[in-house]
Amino acid sequence: MRAPDGAPFAAHAQGVTLAVRLTPKSGRDLVEGIGAGADGRSHLKVRVRALPADGAANEALARLLAKWIGVPRGGVSLLSGATSRSKVVLVQGDARELAERLRRLLSARSA
Repeated sequence: MRAPDGAPFAAHAQGVTLAVRLTPKSGRDLVEGIGAGADGRSHLKVRVRALPADGAANEALARLLAKWIGVPRGGVSLLSGATSRSKVVLVQGDARELAERLRRLLSARSA
């Protein structure tokens, strides 16, 4: 499900999927960058202030990612991991355009 270059996203029929490691109850809402799990797969490290109760952290994640990527909030949805810190998020749109946008955003994070 990962891109061949080790990026935390992959093409999907409706856009791109994004592997996320979410940390709720943080001091601020922030996309930190790329991390690697114990299995060696990369994920996007994200922090939100919201508590992990009643879906508040998941909603905060969707709002933050939509703003960060530059897509409407309705274009970001959770595919898996509703009660886990490890999640897979679908970002709807043109897969090539979204992948390029994500590459630019992530390279700016590491620069």
